[in-house]
Amino acid sequence: DECHRLAFDNIKDIIACGFDMKKTFIFTDLDYIQHMYPTIIRIQKAITYNQARAIFGFTMSDNIGKSSFPAVQACPSFPCTFKIPFKGALNMPCLIPCAIDQDAYFRMTRDVAPRLGFLKPSLVHCKFFPPLQGRGGKMSGSGAANTAVYLTDTPKQIKDKINKHAFSGGQETLELQRKLGADVSVDVSCEWLSFFLESDERLEEILTNYASGAMLTGEVKKELIGLLTEMVKEHQDRRALVTDEVVSQFMEVRPLDF
Repeated sequence: DECHRLAFDNIKDIIACGFDMKKTFIFTDLDYIQHMYPTIIRIQKAITYNQARAIFGFTMSDNIGKSSFPAVQACPSFPCTFKIPFKGALNMPCLIPCAIDQDAYFRMTRDVAPRLGFLKPSLVHCKFFPPLQGRGGKMSGSGAANTAVYLTDTPKQIKDKINKHAFSGGQETLELQRKLGADVSVDVSCEWLSFFLESDERLEEILTNYASGAMLTGEVKKELIGLLTEMVKEHQDRRALVTDEVVSQFMEVRPLDF
């Protein structure tokens, strides 16, 4: 139940990004499973347990849910799963943006697709977003609260998190920073700016000045704080307009316009 509730919260965040309802169908496995199951069992039949163990590292101690899930993950790659939204079209290609930790599922999917008469899905591998503490992991809502900036954070929380917890590549003293400059390759504020700052020219200016010592750590963090504060506030304003009724409309099984 808690996972289902969190899914609906995430759906509101997705809708707030600006998706067009006429072209977008959002579903959860639990709610849409009756449409998915015919394809799921075809995928399950085409994959041996030895293949699944080799890909995912299953052991004899793992529960059977782990063994059954790869077919569920693969199923939405194929248009026959969405007969109503896609108006019966069976030749639509699929593009999957995902992080590298999901790659195993879709390598399996690409392998099984031709044997089932489906097009292979294509993947776009996304970068892991680093935590505030620096490289070596990814920013995650499941970890400590201060590893991430949340879309629910207030301006004060954003400011405090960046100032107190964002790993710096700057020098220990003002004198050393002016003399030696910062190591921008390990600086989290610089890396986050590379994700969010629209202007490549401004980003290059910040990196150059910070690396040369012309800018200080506090100035770089101030740039990031201002950018994140504005972005999060805009998202929160859009999300406030997403009601439960709007979510239901996005999740209604219906033909899409395309």
